[in-house]
Amino acid sequence: MVAALGAGLTGVAGWDLFQRRHTILRNFPVVGHLRFVLEGIGPELRQYIVTDNNEERPFSRDQRRWVYASSKLGNRYFGFGSDNDLDRTHSNYPIVKHAAFPVSAPDAEPNHPDPKMPLPAAKVLGGARQRARAFRPSSLVNISGMSFGALSGAAITALNKGAAMAGALHTTGEGGVSQYHLNDGKLVWQIGTGYFGCRNDDGSFSLPRLVDRVSATPSIKAVEIKLSQGAKPGLGGMLPAAKVSPEIAEIRGIPSGVDCKSPASHTAFRDVDGLLDLVETIADMTGLPVGIKSAVGQGTFWADLAGRMARTGRVVDFVTIDGGEGGTGAAPLVFSDHVALPFKLAFPRVYRAFAEQNLHHDVVFVGSGKLGVIENALLALAMGCDMINVGRTAMFSVGCIQAQRCHTGRCPTGVATQSRWLEHGLDPELKSVRCANYIATVRFELLTLARACGYVHPALVPLDVIELLNADPQTGRADKLFDYESGWGLPGPADIDAITALMSH
Repeated sequence: MVAALGAGLTGVAGWDLFQRRHTILRNFPVVGHLRFVLEGIGPELRQYIVTDNNEERPFSRDQRRWVYASSKLGNRYFGFGSDNDLDRTHSNYPIVKHAAFPVSAPDAEPNHPDPKMPLPAAKVLGGARQRARAFRPSSLVNISGMSFGALSGAAITALNKGAAMAGALHTTGEGGVSQYHLNDGKLVWQIGTGYFGCRNDDGSFSLPRLVDRVSATPSIKAVEIKLSQGAKPGLGGMLPAAKVSPEIAEIRGIPSGVDCKSPASHTAFRDVDGLLDLVETIADMTGLPVGIKSAVGQGTFWADLAGRMARTGRVVDFVTIDGGEGGTGAAPLVFSDHVALPFKLAFPRVYRAFAEQNLHHDVVFVGSGKLGVIENALLALAMGCDMINVGRTAMFSVGCIQAQRCHTGRCPTGVATQSRWLEHGLDPELKSVRCANYIATVRFELLTLARACGYVHPALVPLDVIELLNADPQTGRADKLFDYESGWGLPGPADIDAITALMSH
């Protein structure tokens, strides 16, 4: 019996090591099956012990299960009705008001998520300023910036290939453009304070190196200057010398085996005028749309930026707003929990600054910060976002299990690690398909939800279609709560006509 048991376990271990579908089993043969056993009996156990389906953070068990099922094109439905207590819910619970006469899907359209089925953005990126390489993104759902170094090469490869399959944009993160980003996915090159990939030897910004990199990399479709991110605004990064491998050093343009510290603020500009000058210079030299990414803190910056854009004609082509609930590989707890406004408060303040200068139709707004969940994404689009970026939910699609060990370098699924052993379990070919399926499902459900509200495209859903339920229980129309004027949050008339015509074909 002992011999038979040993032979059986050996057989299971062998199968685990050579299969590619499950990273956990490949990295932790035999014992990894315990995770699936607990997952299978979890609903029964949670009736009596541990947490319910909505208590875990930052993403609940229901939300993670939905992403996993979506990425595998499995059963993403839930039975028996909502297990959320709507009578005693937390504040700001979104309720979407459906139309009495919803829009039907075209007969020829697939009734399931399909990565080949585009859902274009309602605005042309760089169109208002007539950039030479302006374009309409074919996906309003795209992948947020996550650097090689924070994520493994296998994870970046999977995300980039998945973006290519789904026709989505893939933001590089501030760590530069690596070989793992060059798998046919269209890129938004994010440039942080370290200027990785476009820096001089002293760490200062190098425009010639940026132009050379753009010329050599046709997949770069836009440039994003990162001012800050939601989980750690106002902080510079530090990559310890032990992690600065020759590969990472070459990509970032830094010495190997030496501490790499990014300053808290940019040295290429010191004020709004300097920022706008740099944006226009990069756009003129490359022809690309150029934008900024920022968390939202003190509001004077946004009023100053919008005001100077209106007066001078120098503009940012897009603005990516990251909520304080956004993710990071590592950050001090107080910054993750208490610095930068959450998305629902942050975005309306920025949008208002541009709307008051009548610039809201000329800028493409991108939202990020837990927007990979459908109801959050629709609210963001109704508030005025033209596209959304997904980060941690995209990580779920390639294997992340929310172990929350990103900062240790020991991610068990090989996603947020540089350990070759842990990384080897993540098969980019398989996981890229799951990433594409997840992006396609977000688009499919957003479009389905928009049609249920009576609109042909999610960006056309007005903010008054959504109410936010509070614990009283009482609701308030979202447009009234955010003090939006009539028409705010929607594209301009020309963009509405253009996207309506596109969706009619």
